[in-house]
Amino acid sequence: MDDAKRERLEAKGWKVGTVTEFLELSAEEATLIDIKLALSRSLKERRQKLMTQAELAAKLQSSQPRIAKAENGDASVSIELLVKAMLAIGATPEDIGQVIAGVDS
Repeated sequence: MDDAKRERLEAKGWKVGTVTEFLELSAEEATLIDIKLALSRSLKERRQKLMTQAELAAKLQSSQPRIAKAENGDASVSIELLVKAMLAIGATPEDIGQVIAGVDS
């Protein structure tokens, strides 16, 4: 957001800040969310090259809507499911580590 827009909003009484500030997240909570989102994005990118959501769901004995939620960063999806799905599509522990290491903390 540019400075002029920020000033206009603040002049009208709006509070301008980040999602982390608004939700009052700790640094650890914000980083955990960033890790989950990075894993979700990576899962989607890798899976699209190899198979459908339904095929991955069958491989994991899950459902296609659950895979869609995993790929879209739904809060109800655990990191465990994201890692399990990544492994099921052929990612190595090193690949997963690189995704996590790429997150800015």
